[in-house]
Amino acid sequence: MESPTRLLLVEDDRALSELLADLLADEGYAVDVAGDGHLGLHRALTRDYQVMVVDRGLPALDGLELVTRLRAHGVTCPVLLLTARGAVDDRVAGLDAGAEDYLVKPFEVAELLARLRALRRRHPAGADWLPLGRGRLDVGNRQVVDGATEIPLSAREFAVLHALAGRPRKVFTRAELLSAAFDRADAPGSVDACVHHLRRKLGRDAVRTVHGLGYRLGGG
Repeated sequence: MESPTRLLLVEDDRALSELLADLLADEGYAVDVAGDGHLGLHRALTRDYQVMVVDRGLPALDGLELVTRLRAHGVTCPVLLLTARGAVDDRVAGLDAGAEDYLVKPFEVAELLARLRALRRRHPAGADWLPLGRGRLDVGNRQVVDGATEIPLSAREFAVLHALAGRPRKVFTRAELLSAAFDRADAPGSVDACVHHLRRKLGRDAVRTVHGLGYRLGGG
């Protein structure tokens, strides 16, 4: 018998959360629920899920930052963002943060279920590799593979590089990379130091500086 699809629902509206959890369970999902962004981050980093449904307007840690941190930590399962904001800029921000789909409240449950089925078809398993210039980023082993060469990365180097490689056309500010890959006590200069170490390991073109803005993935 096929195992149920494990789904993480991160939603702070208790009534909506309970309703969705029941409906998703009826559809055959094994549902875990988190009522805020910090709990959602903890569960997503300590358990394996095939899909996540994340509300954008979460307390403590909002949905966009939650998704950004998950991607930086190597969590690659598809995310559907729920939001009350329907403007194009808001949808673009959600997709740039690393979500695969976006659904505006109020929504029909049938559409939510259909979008989840589509996500599962497009992402039958998490991405094990990300393109990286001439090589690849091995997500599972947290290393860069370039031909026969394997280059190990520290936890922070991996977090920064994974964020950049996951959205190769996006320019990340230092604040975004600091939030994704470092402790809150770290200074913005920690990002610059990490980029310096990545360039020493992978070459100067591995990470591109966009003057006045931040960093983006280079051409390798």
